[in-house]
Amino acid sequence: RTAAERGVQAAIILTAHLGEGPGSPWAQVEAAARAHGLRILGPHCLGVIAPHARLNASIAAHFPQAGDLALISESSAIAAALVEWGVARSVGFSAVVSLGDTMDVDFGDLLDYFATDYRTRAILLYVEQIKDARKFMSAARAAARAKPVVVVKSGRAERVQPGSADTHVQALARADDVYGAAFNRAGLLRVSALDELFTAAESLGRLGTFPGRRLAILSNGGGVGHLAVDQLIALQGTLAQLSDSTVQKLDAVLPQGWSRSNPVDIVVDADGDRYATAIEALLADSENDAVLVVNVPTAFTSSADAAQALTRTLGLRPRHHRDKPVFAVWLGNDDQATATLNAARVPTYPTEAEAVRGFQHLVRYREAQSALMETPPSLPQDFSVDTARARALVEGALANGQGWLDPLATHELLKAYGIPSAPVLHARDAHEAMDLAQPLLERG
Repeated sequence: RTAAERGVQAAIILTAHLGEGPGSPWAQVEAAARAHGLRILGPHCLGVIAPHARLNASIAAHFPQAGDLALISESSAIAAALVEWGVARSVGFSAVVSLGDTMDVDFGDLLDYFATDYRTRAILLYVEQIKDARKFMSAARAAARAKPVVVVKSGRAERVQPGSADTHVQALARADDVYGAAFNRAGLLRVSALDELFTAAESLGRLGTFPGRRLAILSNGGGVGHLAVDQLIALQGTLAQLSDSTVQKLDAVLPQGWSRSNPVDIVVDADGDRYATAIEALLADSENDAVLVVNVPTAFTSSADAAQALTRTLGLRPRHHRDKPVFAVWLGNDDQATATLNAARVPTYPTEAEAVRGFQHLVRYREAQSALMETPPSLPQDFSVDTARARALVEGALANGQGWLDPLATHELLKAYGIPSAPVLHARDAHEAMDLAQPLLERG
């Protein structure tokens, strides 16, 4: 209260267990802050870190380096873990904010801020629960139009416990399905694990969106190529087909025994020139939308030469082929090859599984962006509603002090909106139930 009266504009409350209800410390803090417009972050939060401003108002163990990723986490432990992850891998942040129990400042406020923050290239969210859905959706849609927003949400398998559910259907429903639909509608990219937050941000940061979802895979080892296909199918991706002209081009330059299909196995002794020729053919093939290039180190060839061949080919490709994304997996720790690929801004992954996941991130992000720009009509053209009847049903139930519509009124409400439903009849006794059931039984 003293801080608010003296004009302090924001406070971070790290403390947990402020209670609830009238008279609790929570209620007193909320009232004192609201009276003077003091914004509250927390309580029960890690705090705020803003590396570019050299601000560390947190209880994190380490101070991350400055970067272009904004992290907003509901959980203090997750925020602290991700800071440690970033420090260990030299991943920088524009800001790290822990919301805690969200008395006041929430996801919507921070999404609005980071959407226009010039230091932030992408926004990472860790979500447990959205309390103000309307505010969140509005802020999320606006932010997703400006930059990539990647979200991971916990509690995917949780259901409402039957004992605490208000209806049978509520006990069967999964809240996670609702969150998934909302994230997709807002144009956010949802991932399933914490490490995917950074993988997705890396993919989106290095490559723009692209039309299509067909992936061509090139490798000097058949086994790794087939593992990539397995991962692609598991993630519901689409494997590209090679055009006849591309097969003919590759037949002319590759040794006998190459796969003649996707994945393109250019044989274990493939040198840089063979890589370059095969990559050029796949980039020119209109039957694929992206190319994944895999290199397995062998005694026959140099991984560094293969990396140079890839980047050289990308630099020489015609302008109309430059929007096609290329992903790389260079197995083995070849620092020279990795440096070559990084210098050319080719997204490089340690395994074929992570590379395919990165490709699918871009596909799903583009689909989410397309959905974001769609504006569905408020009602289908062939849809008529008896609004007066529906309003009368609801107003009648409210006037009677009902918390729920009874089955008969629910059936009538569905009919008013043209929604088919099984007929509901009210019987006052067993004999009337038999009479009402007879026509239904006769219809089978």
